[in-house]
Amino acid sequence: MGLNIRDIAAAAGVSPATVSRALRGMDNVDVSTREHVIAVARALDYAVSPVASRLATGRSGTLGIVTPYVGGWYFAELFAGIEAALKPFDLDVLIHTTEEPTGARPSTEAHVRLRRRVDAALVIGLAPDSKEIAGLAGLGIPLVLIGSQVDGVASVSIDDRADACRAVQHLLDLGHRRVGLISGRRLPTGFVPENDRLAGYLDALSAAHLAHPTSLREVGEFTTAGGERAMSVLLARQPRPTAVFCMSDQMAYGALRAMSRAGVGTGTGDGAIAVMGFDDHELATTFDLSTVAQPVRAIGALGVDLVMEQLDGRQPRVIVLPTELRVRASTQGSVTNR
Repeated sequence: MGLNIRDIAAAAGVSPATVSRALRGMDNVDVSTREHVIAVARALDYAVSPVASRLATGRSGTLGIVTPYVGGWYFAELFAGIEAALKPFDLDVLIHTTEEPTGARPSTEAHVRLRRRVDAALVIGLAPDSKEIAGLAGLGIPLVLIGSQVDGVASVSIDDRADACRAVQHLLDLGHRRVGLISGRRLPTGFVPENDRLAGYLDALSAAHLAHPTSLREVGEFTTAGGERAMSVLLARQPRPTAVFCMSDQMAYGALRAMSRAGVGTGTGDGAIAVMGFDDHELATTFDLSTVAQPVRAIGALGVDLVMEQLDGRQPRVIVLPTELRVRASTQGSVTNR
């Protein structure tokens, strides 16, 4: 049989109850005693049971993640960052999606499902006034928002509105006046970054006193195939756009494929269309795609950091990370009289 708490107690010269409290980090143990018990346990190569530890501290040992859906490059990168940051901690993950694959809402709300099951929650991209966030706040657990902000709640994000505006402004600076948009879904949605990118697109056009007809907007479902379908529709419009801002690189890849099949070039040549993405997906350089580079893995990792800070008793913080506009061949050059 393996070592147990009584063995550690006998070797340390203390009671089993003291060993139990010391190894679980409970407050009612003298610091020197705790250090002595831990040193003895390490010398004997004893590991405390995570399940027993959770029961003793009253914690579930689980982090809740509330997200609109799971899938696509952004969420894969985000979860990779979260997973890497969680490795040093004894925390499991419970994921709750707020949208079914059909687009319908699930029958159980996040706060109902997560009540008494999680120690904290990461909430991805939900609107500040959503019932989900209000319900989770009512649980009294640490919350961290990713991609949105609420007063008094920890968050980490980029400035999607300003970043989208900068991307579209780049196209306007090249001389384009008919700038199309490929969004993930019909707007507005319950996912804040999409709505903010639409607002940034409109900000840039409005500042330039340009019309922004909905006929220049199509939905690409955040997939390559969806981006291809959306661009095919825009190519058939008269007059068609001379530049297109895609809310993700994957949709931009599809847009470029549709253009290639239609014999339409990129950049500034006669009849060409400039294409701008968002993300800096690992294939963006392969496609020579101009895009907004956002640090998605870092966002996920920082979300975990903010959770752990609050579990340690520290106050919520708000972090806004910078992005970078990376100009490549898909938009390079200038145009006139377009």
